[in-house]
Amino acid sequence: MIEVIQTISHMHQVADQLRNAGDRVGLVPTMGYLHEGHLSLITRALEDANQVVVSIFVNPTQFGPKEDLAAYPRDLDRDLDLIEKAGAKFAYVPEVEEVYPEGFATYVNVEGLTDNLCGISRPEHFKGVTTIVSKLFAAVKPHLAVFGQKDAQQVLVIQRMVRDLNFDVEVVVAPTVREADGVAKSSRNVYLTPEERQDAPALYRALQKGKALIEAGVRDPEEVVRTMRAMINATPYGQIDYVEAVDMDQLAPMSALSGQVLLAVAVYFGKARLIDNVWVEVPRKTPS
Repeated sequence: MIEVIQTISHMHQVADQLRNAGDRVGLVPTMGYLHEGHLSLITRALEDANQVVVSIFVNPTQFGPKEDLAAYPRDLDRDLDLIEKAGAKFAYVPEVEEVYPEGFATYVNVEGLTDNLCGISRPEHFKGVTTIVSKLFAAVKPHLAVFGQKDAQQVLVIQRMVRDLNFDVEVVVAPTVREADGVAKSSRNVYLTPEERQDAPALYRALQKGKALIEAGVRDPEEVVRTMRAMINATPYGQIDYVEAVDMDQLAPMSALSGQVLLAVAVYFGKARLIDNVWVEVPRKTPS
Protein backbone atom coordinates (compact mmCIF):
# COMPACT_ATOMS: atom_id res chain seq x y z
CA MET A 1 0.00 0.00 0.00
CA ILE A 2 1.42 3.36 -1.03
CA GLU A 3 1.91 5.93 1.72
CA VAL A 4 0.74 9.42 0.79
CA ILE A 5 2.65 12.21 2.56
CA GLN A 6 1.19 15.72 2.52
CA THR A 7 3.27 17.79 4.93
CA ILE A 8 6.94 18.70 5.14
CA SER A 9 7.15 17.58 8.77
CA HIS A 10 5.73 14.16 7.91
CA MET A 11 8.11 13.89 4.93
CA HIS A 12 11.06 14.72 7.20
CA GLN A 13 9.94 12.02 9.63
CA VAL A 14 9.67 9.37 6.91
CA ALA A 15 12.97 10.42 5.32
CA ASP A 16 14.77 10.16 8.65
CA GLN A 17 13.26 6.74 9.34
CA LEU A 18 14.36 5.44 5.94
CA ARG A 19 17.88 6.79 6.26
CA ASN A 20 18.25 5.55 9.86
CA ALA A 21 17.20 2.10 8.67
CA GLY A 22 20.03 2.14 6.14
CA ASP A 23 17.79 2.54 3.11
CA ARG A 24 19.00 4.29 -0.02
CA VAL A 25 16.36 6.85 -0.95
CA GLY A 26 15.54 7.90 -4.50
CA LEU A 27 13.38 10.85 -5.54
CA VAL A 28 11.38 11.21 -8.75
CA PRO A 29 9.99 14.77 -8.95
CA THR A 30 6.83 15.12 -11.07
CA MET A 31 3.89 17.44 -11.60
CA GLY A 32 1.56 14.47 -11.86
CA TYR A 33 -0.63 13.22 -14.70
CA LEU A 34 1.90 10.43 -15.08
CA HIS A 35 2.75 8.61 -18.29
CA GLU A 36 5.23 5.93 -19.31
CA GLY A 37 8.06 8.44 -19.22
CA HIS A 38 7.51 9.11 -15.53
CA LEU A 39 7.18 5.41 -14.81
CA SER A 40 10.54 4.80 -16.51
CA LEU A 41 12.08 7.31 -14.06
CA ILE A 42 10.67 5.30 -11.14
CA THR A 43 12.09 2.11 -12.64
CA ARG A 44 15.46 3.79 -13.06
CA ALA A 45 15.40 5.07 -9.48
CA LEU A 46 14.71 1.57 -8.18
CA GLU A 47 17.91 0.36 -9.84
CA ASP A 48 20.01 2.43 -7.42
CA ALA A 49 17.64 2.94 -4.48
CA ASN A 50 15.57 0.48 -2.49
CA GLN A 51 13.05 3.16 -1.42
CA VAL A 52 11.62 5.67 -3.89
CA VAL A 53 9.58 8.78 -3.17
CA VAL A 54 7.58 10.21 -6.08
CA SER A 55 6.60 13.84 -5.58
CA ILE A 56 3.45 15.21 -7.21
CA PHE A 57 3.28 18.99 -7.15
CA VAL A 58 2.09 21.35 -9.86
CA ASN A 59 4.58 24.08 -9.08
CA PRO A 60 3.11 27.56 -9.58
CA THR A 61 6.47 29.36 -9.52
CA GLN A 62 7.60 27.76 -12.79
CA PHE A 63 4.53 28.89 -14.77
CA GLY A 64 4.41 32.25 -16.49
CA PRO A 65 1.33 34.53 -16.28
CA LYS A 66 0.01 33.34 -19.66
CA GLU A 67 0.82 29.65 -19.18
CA ASP A 68 -1.37 26.67 -18.36
CA LEU A 69 -1.19 26.40 -14.55
CA ALA A 70 -4.95 26.25 -13.97
CA ALA A 71 -5.52 23.96 -16.94
CA TYR A 72 -2.57 21.66 -16.26
CA PRO A 73 -3.96 18.08 -16.28
CA ARG A 74 -4.43 16.42 -12.89
CA ASP A 75 -5.60 12.94 -11.83
CA LEU A 76 -4.23 12.10 -8.40
CA ASP A 77 -6.01 8.77 -7.89
CA ARG A 78 -4.74 7.47 -11.21
CA ASP A 79 -1.24 8.75 -10.44
CA LEU A 80 -1.12 7.01 -7.06
CA ASP A 81 -2.22 3.73 -8.64
CA LEU A 82 0.48 3.99 -11.30
CA ILE A 83 3.16 4.85 -8.73
CA GLU A 84 2.26 1.84 -6.61
CA LYS A 85 2.25 -0.50 -9.61
CA ALA A 86 5.67 0.85 -10.63
CA GLY A 87 7.11 -0.21 -7.28
CA ALA A 88 7.45 3.04 -5.34
CA LYS A 89 6.06 3.03 -1.81
CA PHE A 90 5.84 6.75 -1.05
CA ALA A 91 4.12 9.70 -2.72
CA TYR A 92 4.87 13.21 -1.49
CA VAL A 93 1.83 15.33 -2.39
CA PRO A 94 1.98 18.69 -0.60
CA GLU A 95 -0.48 21.54 -1.07
CA VAL A 96 0.73 24.87 -2.47
CA GLU A 97 0.29 26.55 0.93
CA GLU A 98 2.55 23.93 2.51
CA VAL A 99 5.36 24.54 0.04
CA TYR A 100 4.95 28.31 -0.34
CA PRO A 101 3.47 29.64 2.92
CA GLU A 102 2.39 33.25 3.26
CA GLY A 103 5.43 35.52 3.24
CA PHE A 104 7.61 33.10 1.24
CA ALA A 105 10.46 35.19 -0.19
CA THR A 106 13.46 32.94 -0.94
CA TYR A 107 14.29 31.65 -4.42
CA VAL A 108 17.16 29.77 -6.04
CA ASN A 109 18.42 31.10 -9.37
CA VAL A 110 21.09 29.56 -11.61
CA GLU A 111 22.59 32.20 -13.90
CA GLY A 112 23.99 31.72 -17.38
CA LEU A 113 22.52 28.33 -18.25
CA THR A 114 19.03 29.81 -18.00
CA ASP A 115 19.62 32.66 -20.47
CA ASN A 116 19.08 30.69 -23.70
CA LEU A 117 16.58 28.16 -25.11
CA CYS A 118 13.51 27.93 -22.85
CA GLY A 119 14.90 30.71 -20.67
CA ILE A 120 14.13 33.29 -23.38
CA SER A 121 10.41 32.59 -23.78
CA ARG A 122 9.95 31.48 -20.14
CA PRO A 123 12.18 33.92 -18.23
CA GLU A 124 11.01 32.97 -14.68
CA HIS A 125 10.61 29.26 -15.36
CA PHE A 126 13.95 27.92 -14.19
CA LYS A 127 13.98 30.01 -11.02
CA GLY A 128 10.77 28.20 -10.14
CA VAL A 129 12.27 24.83 -11.07
CA THR A 130 15.44 25.22 -9.03
CA THR A 131 13.53 26.59 -6.07
CA ILE A 132 11.07 23.69 -5.93
CA VAL A 133 13.77 21.07 -6.53
CA SER A 134 15.80 22.58 -3.69
CA LYS A 135 12.74 22.35 -1.44
CA LEU A 136 12.08 18.76 -2.52
CA PHE A 137 15.69 17.84 -1.73
CA ALA A 138 15.31 19.44 1.70
CA ALA A 139 12.03 17.63 2.43
CA VAL A 140 12.77 14.17 1.00
CA LYS A 141 16.50 14.02 1.81
CA PRO A 142 17.22 11.69 -1.12
CA HIS A 143 20.51 10.03 -1.98
CA LEU A 144 19.65 10.37 -5.67
CA ALA A 145 17.07 12.06 -7.87
CA VAL A 146 16.09 10.99 -11.38
CA PHE A 147 15.22 13.41 -14.17
CA GLY A 148 14.36 12.80 -17.84
CA GLN A 149 16.60 13.74 -20.75
CA LYS A 150 13.61 15.29 -22.54
CA ASP A 151 14.02 18.28 -20.23
CA ALA A 152 17.70 18.64 -21.08
CA GLN A 153 18.11 22.28 -20.08
CA GLN A 154 16.37 21.59 -16.78
CA VAL A 155 18.72 18.67 -16.13
CA LEU A 156 21.82 20.77 -16.80
CA VAL A 157 20.53 23.62 -14.63
CA ILE A 158 19.80 21.24 -11.74
CA GLN A 159 23.21 19.59 -12.09
CA ARG A 160 24.83 23.03 -11.85
CA MET A 161 22.72 23.93 -8.81
CA VAL A 162 23.65 20.68 -7.08
CA ARG A 163 27.32 21.33 -7.75
CA ASP A 164 27.30 24.99 -6.79
CA LEU A 165 25.26 24.56 -3.60
CA ASN A 166 26.97 21.33 -2.52
CA PHE A 167 23.82 19.23 -2.36
CA ASP A 168 24.68 15.65 -1.39
CA VAL A 169 22.35 14.27 -4.07
CA GLU A 170 23.29 12.28 -7.16
CA VAL A 171 21.48 13.54 -10.28
CA VAL A 172 20.59 10.61 -12.56
CA VAL A 173 19.52 11.29 -16.16
CA ALA A 174 17.17 8.78 -17.77
CA PRO A 175 16.58 8.50 -21.54
CA THR A 176 13.57 10.13 -23.19
CA VAL A 177 10.62 7.76 -23.60
CA ARG A 178 8.88 8.09 -26.95
CA GLU A 179 5.73 7.07 -28.75
CA ALA A 180 6.11 4.66 -31.68
CA ASP A 181 6.34 7.60 -34.10
CA GLY A 182 9.07 9.32 -32.09
CA VAL A 183 7.02 11.92 -30.21
CA ALA A 184 8.44 12.40 -26.71
CA LYS A 185 5.92 11.44 -24.05
CA SER A 186 4.67 14.49 -22.21
CA SER A 187 1.70 15.40 -20.04
CA ARG A 188 1.06 18.29 -22.43
CA ASN A 189 0.46 15.94 -25.37
CA VAL A 190 -3.18 15.70 -24.23
CA TYR A 191 -3.64 19.28 -25.48
CA LEU A 192 -2.92 18.30 -29.09
CA THR A 193 -5.76 18.07 -31.59
CA PRO A 194 -5.68 15.03 -33.92
CA GLU A 195 -4.26 17.24 -36.68
CA GLU A 196 -1.57 18.73 -34.42
CA ARG A 197 -0.67 15.26 -33.12
CA GLN A 198 -0.13 14.18 -36.72
CA ASP A 199 2.43 16.98 -37.15
CA ALA A 200 4.21 16.45 -33.82
CA PRO A 201 6.63 13.72 -35.03
CA ALA A 202 8.34 16.40 -37.14
CA LEU A 203 10.26 17.50 -34.03
CA TYR A 204 12.06 14.21 -33.59
CA ARG A 205 12.52 13.72 -37.33
CA ALA A 206 14.21 17.13 -37.51
CA LEU A 207 16.45 16.29 -34.55
CA GLN A 208 17.41 12.98 -36.10
CA LYS A 209 18.21 14.72 -39.39
CA GLY A 210 20.37 17.25 -37.54
CA LYS A 211 22.21 14.46 -35.77
CA ALA A 212 22.72 12.62 -39.07
CA LEU A 213 24.21 15.73 -40.67
CA ILE A 214 26.68 16.11 -37.81
CA GLU A 215 27.61 12.43 -37.96
CA ALA A 216 28.17 12.85 -41.71
CA GLY A 217 30.73 15.56 -40.98
CA VAL A 218 28.79 18.84 -41.01
CA ARG A 219 30.27 21.23 -38.46
CA ASP A 220 28.43 24.43 -39.38
CA PRO A 221 25.67 24.91 -36.78
CA GLU A 222 23.75 27.26 -39.08
CA GLU A 223 23.45 24.54 -41.73
CA VAL A 224 22.19 22.03 -39.18
CA VAL A 225 19.70 24.48 -37.66
CA ARG A 226 18.50 25.67 -41.07
CA THR A 227 17.75 22.11 -42.14
CA MET A 228 15.89 21.30 -38.92
CA ARG A 229 13.85 24.51 -39.09
CA ALA A 230 12.81 23.78 -42.68
CA MET A 231 11.52 20.35 -41.71
CA ILE A 232 9.44 21.73 -38.84
CA ASN A 233 8.21 24.73 -40.88
CA ALA A 234 6.90 22.29 -43.48
CA THR A 235 4.20 21.18 -41.01
CA PRO A 236 0.86 23.01 -41.21
CA TYR A 237 0.41 23.44 -37.45
CA GLY A 238 3.85 23.78 -35.85
CA GLN A 239 5.02 27.28 -34.85
CA ILE A 240 8.71 27.34 -33.90
CA ASP A 241 9.76 28.88 -30.61
CA TYR A 242 13.41 27.89 -31.11
CA VAL A 243 15.66 25.46 -32.95
CA GLU A 244 19.21 25.48 -31.62
CA ALA A 245 22.56 23.70 -31.72
CA VAL A 246 24.50 24.64 -28.57
CA ASP A 247 27.33 23.34 -26.46
CA MET A 248 26.35 21.22 -23.45
CA ASP A 249 28.56 23.09 -20.99
CA GLN A 250 27.14 26.60 -21.30
CA LEU A 251 24.14 26.09 -23.62
CA ALA A 252 25.74 28.75 -25.78
CA PRO A 253 25.91 29.03 -29.59
CA MET A 254 29.01 27.63 -31.28
CA SER A 255 30.90 28.84 -34.34
CA ALA A 256 31.77 25.25 -35.21
CA LEU A 257 30.27 22.11 -33.70
CA SER A 258 32.61 20.12 -31.46
CA GLY A 259 32.53 18.22 -28.21
CA GLN A 260 29.15 17.60 -26.58
CA VAL A 261 26.40 19.26 -28.62
CA LEU A 262 22.74 19.67 -27.70
CA LEU A 263 20.25 19.87 -30.55
CA ALA A 264 17.10 21.31 -29.02
CA VAL A 265 13.70 22.40 -30.30
CA ALA A 266 10.57 23.98 -28.84
CA VAL A 267 7.46 24.20 -31.01
CA TYR A 268 3.93 25.44 -30.37
CA PHE A 269 1.02 23.37 -31.59
CA GLY A 270 -2.02 25.44 -30.70
CA LYS A 271 -1.88 25.88 -26.91
CA ALA A 272 0.64 23.04 -26.47
CA ARG A 273 4.33 23.86 -26.35
CA LEU A 274 6.40 20.74 -27.03
CA ILE A 275 10.14 20.44 -26.41
CA ASP A 276 12.58 17.77 -27.49
CA ASN A 277 16.31 17.28 -27.94
CA VAL A 278 19.12 14.90 -28.80
CA TRP A 279 22.67 14.85 -27.49
CA VAL A 280 25.49 14.43 -30.00
CA GLU A 281 29.15 13.73 -29.26
CA VAL A 282 31.29 15.45 -31.89
CA PRO A 283 34.96 14.50 -32.04
CA ARG A 284 37.17 17.48 -31.28
CA LYS A 285 39.90 18.32 -33.77
CA THR A 286 43.35 17.37 -32.57
CA PRO A 287 46.39 19.42 -33.55
CA SER A 288 48.24 17.92 -36.50
